[in-house]
Amino acid sequence: MIEEELIHWYKKDNGESARSVLRLESDEPHEENGFPRDGLTTLRIMNGAGSLGFRLSPEEALKLSTLLLSIAKDLINKKRALWGKRQTIEINSRTTP
Repeated sequence: MIEEELIHWYKKDNGESARSVLRLESDEPHEENGFPRDGLTTLRIMNGAGSLGFRLSPEEALKLSTLLLSIAKDLINKKRALWGKRQTIEINSRTTP
């Protein structure tokens, strides 16, 4: 089942518009030969040339999501620090005669 699609539009080097799609898919857990099997998460990357899928176990999906969350928080905090630095410089430049 398709859970989500993130569509990213960009300009190629020649100026043409192009898109990439990151699709998250899931397969439900099931029984196989009387034994429970994990559900899977598929991370699919698609562009005009084709698609590539990564099938992840629940443990791998959790590890990836934790890493993405950690990286995103770090990048946001670094940007906040840059904005804070910029605002401090602007305030100081206004108060300096």
